Amino acid sequence: MNQPWRPPSPRQAARLLTADRCTLAQPDRTFVEALCKASPDIARATGLARRFQAMIQFRDSGALVSWLEETLTSPLASLARGLLRDIDAVRAALTMPWSSGPVEGKINKLKLIKRSM
Repeated sequence: MNQPWRPPSPRQAARLLTADRCTLAQPDRTFVEALCKASPDIARATGLARRFQAMIQFRDSGALVSWLEETLTSPLASLARGLLRDIDAVRAALTMPWSSGPVEGKINKLKLIKRSM
């Protein structure tokens, strides 16, 4: 027996909006399409978030400037302003092969051990 579809929480809705639509179940896909149709701001923010995700995934630093310019007049303007504050670090993250992820993981583990003492 199928349970009735329940509207997602705001966090779940954000995940649904940024997920690949092909991977969504039909009720979720219908929800995302209705949400984007009902709100042009949500549709625009979703498109910008997807482009940002692709820019990071494919390390496309060439698209950064145009993305930032477009984003400054969108619902994601605060994100763009934050990235602009340290644009050199953002560019380096998109172009350099190094990551501080392993170091951050070790620091997180140490803090967890310290808190548990």
